[in-house]
Amino acid sequence: MMDVSTMRAARAIGAAAVVAAALLVGGCRRPQVRTEPAPPALDMPTPPPRDVEPTDAQVPPLVPLVDVPPRTVERPRTPTPATRDGGRAEPRPESPAEPLKPVEEPRPATTTLQTASTEQEAELERRVRAMLQTAGADLNRIDYRRLNPDEQHQYDTVKSFIRQAEDALRDKNLVFAQTMAEKATTLTKQLPAR
Repeated sequence: MMDVSTMRAARAIGAAAVVAAALLVGGCRRPQVRTEPAPPALDMPTPPPRDVEPTDAQVPPLVPLVDVPPRTVERPRTPTPATRDGGRAEPRPESPAEPLKPVEEPRPATTTLQTASTEQEAELERRVRAMLQTAGADLNRIDYRRLNPDEQHQYDTVKSFIRQAEDALRDKNLVFAQTMAEKATTLTKQLPAR
């Protein structure tokens, strides 16, 4: 008789042979692509017939242009001055050979730029210089090195506004100078005093 260990070995060999045969048979098979059946064709309805009605559009007849004579304006007659003796001076005959000129369209009234008086300009310049002096004094109290990057950018912007305002004052552009000075003053107040 066979021992138990040989029987186990024989069974293991048999099982391995069965698995190998199954793999060989399965590996030889070609894979099939599964396809779905084509959907049924759709029944498209036939388009409706086109009923095109011809239009009988009549072109209106051409109308000739009308020649308009140029407009002429009669000159206003000036009253004749009375003579010392109370009689009338003889009227001058108007010359019929002189052609009348066409009327010119009235031009729109133009507005003139009014500048401020010298006292007002001096007062505005004084106020702008005072604002710039205040903004400069406030900037001098701030330690630039202790500011964060956003505050340093704001500080540099204030310096730029002050320079622009001073340039505008030299050029006598007081309105722009006032605007720049107001911006510089406002931004300076927002900076922390350290």
